[in-house]
Amino acid sequence: MKRRTVASKILAGLSLSVFSAFVGIAFAAPAVAQVAAASPANTTSYVILTQGKVAGKQIVQRLPGGKLKVEFTYRDNGRGPDLFEDVTVGPSGQIESFVATGKSTFGAPIDETFVRKAGRAEWKSKADKGEKVAPSALYVPVENSIELMAVSVRAMLAAPGRKLDALPSGRLAVEKLVEAPITSKSGKKGRVALYAVTGYGTSPSYIWLWADAAAKQRLFGLVYPSFSVSETGWENNVDELLKIQTTEDAKTLRKLADKLAHRGQGVGEVTVIRNVRWFDSENARFNGPDDVHVFRGRIAAIFPANSPLSAEAKVVDGSGKTLLPGLFDMHGHTSAWDSVLHIAGGVTTLRDMGNDNDYLNDLKSKVDAGLSVGPHIVAAGYIEGKSPYSSNGGFVIENVDGGKKAIDWYAQHGYRQIKLYNSIKPEWVKPIAEYAHQRGLRVSGHIPAFMRAEEAVRDGFDEIQHINQVFLNFLTKKDDDTRTLLRFYLVGDNANQIDLESPRVKDFVKLLVDKKTAIDPTMTAFEAMFLQRQGAPNPSFNMVSPNMPPAISRNWLTNSMDVTDKNAEPFRRSFEKLLAFMKQMYDAGIPILAGSDDIAGFTLHRELELYVMAGLTPAQALQIATWNGAKYAQTLERNGSITVGKDADLILVDGDPSANLSNVRKVMMTMKQGVMYYPAEVYEALGVKPFAGKPDVKVTKP
Repeated sequence: MKRRTVASKILAGLSLSVFSAFVGIAFAAPAVAQVAAASPANTTSYVILTQGKVAGKQIVQRLPGGKLKVEFTYRDNGRGPDLFEDVTVGPSGQIESFVATGKSTFGAPIDETFVRKAGRAEWKSKADKGEKVAPSALYVPVENSIELMAVSVRAMLAAPGRKLDALPSGRLAVEKLVEAPITSKSGKKGRVALYAVTGYGTSPSYIWLWADAAAKQRLFGLVYPSFSVSETGWENNVDELLKIQTTEDAKTLRKLADKLAHRGQGVGEVTVIRNVRWFDSENARFNGPDDVHVFRGRIAAIFPANSPLSAEAKVVDGSGKTLLPGLFDMHGHTSAWDSVLHIAGGVTTLRDMGNDNDYLNDLKSKVDAGLSVGPHIVAAGYIEGKSPYSSNGGFVIENVDGGKKAIDWYAQHGYRQIKLYNSIKPEWVKPIAEYAHQRGLRVSGHIPAFMRAEEAVRDGFDEIQHINQVFLNFLTKKDDDTRTLLRFYLVGDNANQIDLESPRVKDFVKLLVDKKTAIDPTMTAFEAMFLQRQGAPNPSFNMVSPNMPPAISRNWLTNSMDVTDKNAEPFRRSFEKLLAFMKQMYDAGIPILAGSDDIAGFTLHRELELYVMAGLTPAQALQIATWNGAKYAQTLERNGSITVGKDADLILVDGDPSANLSNVRKVMMTMKQGVMYYPAEVYEALGVKPFAGKPDVKVTKP
């Protein structure tokens, strides 16, 4: 449920626990603390836009002695963070003290402090606490505003080599990319500069500062598709700055693609994965060892192990390893840098369940052309109803006719599925679904507010996203508004009380079977949400945390949901009930689709582990992530299985995932239509410690 758009991923990279607009939650905005009165010359206001609409603000007040007071708050889809900071910046530009309070996106309290005295730094947050002798290292908060990133960038620009050690750990670097002229809405002129910061996460973070000398590198803003923060009165420049930033980002991604893609040297080149055990995804069983031959991007032949070669070939040693079809992540909201992570994790096809349409189509074109690294992208068309809780992505409609127009646009742009969202009115579902089916599109989504899953299925839903959306069928009352945090807390507090053997549950399962409704449960989204206490390891990512950049590992020690002594035990039992219900649906023959809805690659691996924890075999879990994925992404004719004639979308795993599914993380090679990527190289380029080495590859003559 932590649906993360481009914007939210960027903000998370800045150590801000912000989740995107499409989660479908909302809560009443708390009374917002006001920044103390100050003269306009000492206060700068910023406007936050989502999909071009005002969603919030950042106000920065500068006081004597290097002190800053910052208010950062916004609402998209009815929810967002409320963050208040008191900061002291020393003569060197370093943060000498920092206090952050407020509430996170899901309502958990924010309480973080940092102070440096006589070269000794001490910090405390909901994630951790510590101290270190660090006279010059740059503190990176768990939760922070965009202004804090600007402070950090200025400090790095003044440091030798434009680099600084980070606290609690890591190292940050900044590079100036380009300057651009801008004009305010009132006609004022100015110049801004784009900077790229590395070290926060697995991708560069971009920020714009004023380039005019008098502005002293003051923050101008941050721009991304569907999300921007810009100085008030200058927001008219956002679209043009985004074009410039996208061009610069594309240059970096193109260089990365050229470096990481291992392509054949000629039209006659053959690649052979030799002596390898391989997964028959249609029948959920393992075969071999055999030799799998790839020619011109397709699977050409499967011969007995160590068969003679008929021509010179690039031979990959598969001894002791396992060959799988490329994995399908059936619930993503991808970005260019997420797409790189997908390839490292063995995901060769990604179903995007809602994004900025222009951004996604551009990304798909670049990936298909080899200008950016990423999986095949299969897009679902996002449709939301207009309301105070609306998420501002895709098409936001006001009536059924608006829904039909959106469906026509998606159908004419090659989409094969739509996703309906929280504020769609229940009475719209049936006519919209009927029209989508007439146009050949499948219908999926969240269950609209004031509607239950069984009603949505009868009205035409072919698929439901998220296990909580399914389980709310047994919990909601007539007036329950599931556009709010209720959709989480109602499930966390009460799912444990539902009898899965009751007639109501069995009747609902039968309805899903009869209607052939698929379920995209995204179990991992609820594992940490319901089980993690503040400061404790994230159960979904604890096993990969040591390999990640420090800022990400630290951020995983927080939970935006407010898990307390009072609700921890019912939440735990409710998550167990959700796992049991997922297994019950699987056993009944209901198609399960493996989606992540969180950090690329790593979340899908954990999703499959949770299926095994629920009682599936590793082979059954892998079948869901391969055969089922291709079937419901409607690409089964070209991938999803290791079958002669299909595209060579394959991954080579170190070890035996049939004995231990966790071995699926040890991807040594990802092949997409015959192009080879070595995750060890990909992860290193992204600042992640690899989980496996590179395979032994040799050119062999017959």
